[in-house]
Amino acid sequence: MWFRSLAPMREAGRPASGPFATGRIAAILAAEQGRLALWLPVAVAAGILLYFLPRFEPPDWWGYAALAPAPLALWLRPRFPLAAWTMALLGAAGLGFALTSWHAAQAPPPLDLPRTPVVLGGTVAETDLLPGGVRITLSGARWEPDMPPARRLVRVRLRADDRARPGPGDRVAIRALVRLPSPPAYPGAWDFQRAAYFEGVGGSGFALGPLEILDRGGAAPPLSATRARIEARVTGILPGAVGAVAAALLTGGQSAIPPAEMQAMRDSGLAHLLSVSGLHIAIVMGLAFGAVRAVLALWPGFALRWGTRPFAAIAALAMGFFFMLLTGSQVPMQRSFLMAVLVTLALLAGRRALSPRVLAFAALGVMALQPAALLGPSFQMSFAAVMALIAGYEAARPWFSRPGTPRPWWWRPALVVIGSVATSAIAGAATTPFGLHHFGRLQLYGVAANALAVPLTSLLVMPAGMAALALLPFGLEAWPLRLMGWGIGGILAVAREVAGWPGAALATAPLPAEGLALLSFGLCWLCLWRTRWRLLGLLAIAAGLVAWQFVRLPDAMASADGRLFALQSGGQVFLERRPGASRFIGDSWLRGLGDTEATPLPEEGEPAAARIRCRPEACTMAAPDGAPGLILLRPPMPPRGQRAPFERGPNPACGQVPVILSPEPVRGDCRGSEVVDRFSVWRDGAHAVWLEPAGPRVLSDRAWRGDRPWVPPRPLPRPRTQEPPAEME
Repeated sequence: MWFRSLAPMREAGRPASGPFATGRIAAILAAEQGRLALWLPVAVAAGILLYFLPRFEPPDWWGYAALAPAPLALWLRPRFPLAAWTMALLGAAGLGFALTSWHAAQAPPPLDLPRTPVVLGGTVAETDLLPGGVRITLSGARWEPDMPPARRLVRVRLRADDRARPGPGDRVAIRALVRLPSPPAYPGAWDFQRAAYFEGVGGSGFALGPLEILDRGGAAPPLSATRARIEARVTGILPGAVGAVAAALLTGGQSAIPPAEMQAMRDSGLAHLLSVSGLHIAIVMGLAFGAVRAVLALWPGFALRWGTRPFAAIAALAMGFFFMLLTGSQVPMQRSFLMAVLVTLALLAGRRALSPRVLAFAALGVMALQPAALLGPSFQMSFAAVMALIAGYEAARPWFSRPGTPRPWWWRPALVVIGSVATSAIAGAATTPFGLHHFGRLQLYGVAANALAVPLTSLLVMPAGMAALALLPFGLEAWPLRLMGWGIGGILAVAREVAGWPGAALATAPLPAEGLALLSFGLCWLCLWRTRWRLLGLLAIAAGLVAWQFVRLPDAMASADGRLFALQSGGQVFLERRPGASRFIGDSWLRGLGDTEATPLPEEGEPAAARIRCRPEACTMAAPDGAPGLILLRPPMPPRGQRAPFERGPNPACGQVPVILSPEPVRGDCRGSEVVDRFSVWRDGAHAVWLEPAGPRVLSDRAWRGDRPWVPPRPLPRPRTQEPPAEME
């Protein structure tokens, strides 16, 4: 490692000289010389985050200019090692920025989808089981005869009564209504359009008629057909939620798991078992390693001459790679497989396997392949858990491995129990802040649930599942699948029981992004250093958690379709639903506001919050200081297929309150009030309103996200009318 030039500084007992290495800090960093390179992946992650921060698309030259400090680090290395390390960190941040910019530039542009139902044709790339049907993913989709094939994937949910059973590679046609990926539920919420942009998805929708299979057996992505056959065989033998969970563990697809069971797994802290990751690939590779080594041991001549360990390790890696591809190469699996490669090589070379450098290598590999994955919960929770476990193991290793110390007979059994509990506690503590940021839920009994479910998964469910996969080509998978089903039934029983305990999952307002970034830096500081100054990371973690106290939740929100409005006061959420309002948007709002239930706004009277008063035609909400705040208009719904009557002149509420919310257009010059109406949300997406002493603050989703490649351009009205498209009604 080129930072080893710091070693003489430590051996001499004096700090190095130079502008970047003086005094006590230089001595500390000299003692941490083996850990300096571990901060390079952290710097790459910082560069990725810097790419996503602006409200505009950074020019291409920014990424190349950000790489300038890297060669400077090589020049400074001989004389100024700490200065070289600093330049290396800046260069690594530039690399992360440039990588993300390059991936964004290589992604196909968003699709210009039709506004009306069309006959959609294409080749099935994937099939996903759903609790109430099937969803297909089409590649090369077309909806006009002379158009070139779409460069992005399109997902369509089939009708529940559709008897067609398409497979990957089939060429199909279907009449469907397709829309762009959903925008964020509110400004600052999870950006589905950004995620879809980097995943290559261009739109999704639902079928309006039966699917027609035009041709079978075409080209399909590798292992997609195998994945579909495994799902069909598993769910055929194990119906219901048990079969859906079994299919998820063997193929990586969770879409078929019923919502009730999925919620129970989340509330009990067992949802990580459904995400195929380190635990699963360790079991798969361990079984492959043991089986191959046992078979080779039956050939004494070969085993004595060549040994069995290297060949078993190669077979285990091959099995792990196959399992990663089979389960869709999700981020936790990529991390786990890259770590498994290095751990296997370290074991074969006689080196220490569980090392932070292994995790650093895996992080660099995943970020190079999918830099946008850094923003998602899978990446953050997976790497945080493993980093904390490695740091905990390093801290506890001297205490557990004291040579020459006699141990009582109960030492090893107690060590297994303590290790299992400590593993769940450390991983749970490390991932909780990220779960709070993304999901707004705090699971209190995850350690108890994992103490029962993880051994069941390791000793029964996954071994039986691997046996089922091995026997599936011979049609003998039924009995191991039933054995796997018994174990999954036990896991679901644990999940339902723990989720039903009082206060099992507490709803809280999400941890703000700034606080999460500070907390993540503190966690890295605590886990990556090894001297006592690592404890300073606790201060950063505490500061990140304190950021909760500075969160100011919005007083009102309007959905992007103008069909759902929320007023929030006194810790209680009140909803105004129009026909066709999305339940998913409402649930997302509740998570964002740290609540679990919403109260409908009454037709007349005063709700529990004293700031809100309602009449049949409108609800008013006062500012916290009692001043006029906003009014939510409640015009009568027009008959189906008709528009709301045209109203001439300004609305009577104009100028009476600072903010007007309305599901219908507010026409005319509405001076003295900021209007959020049907046209506003159609143009700029969801809106959030804060009633502050200095005046109301209104933020739209477009203003929050800015002009980025994944943000659709502002829509234009049809030439003959000032109304938005008919489907907005």
